[in-house]
Amino acid sequence: MNVLEQWTERVCAELGIDPARLDRNAVLDLTKDVAHGVARPAAPLTAYLLGLAQGAGTAPADASARISALAKAWQNDQTPQA
Repeated sequence: MNVLEQWTERVCAELGIDPARLDRNAVLDLTKDVAHGVARPAAPLTAYLLGLAQGAGTAPADASARISALAKAWQNDQTPQA
């Protein structure tokens, strides 16, 4: 077991979260897309916002994919038009 797996297991236990409900790769992919497409500090904030939405039951099933698409499009949206 690597450090990331150990840390995730420990935090899940501390917070009473079933680790089977966690899609670690989806979260890591999401934060990578946001960090590269928007800004590095936006990655943890976005993961937190997704968690809030999921906890409140308002996040759509494809929320990670939708946010990743937003992040990938962000740079194009922010490029000044000639």
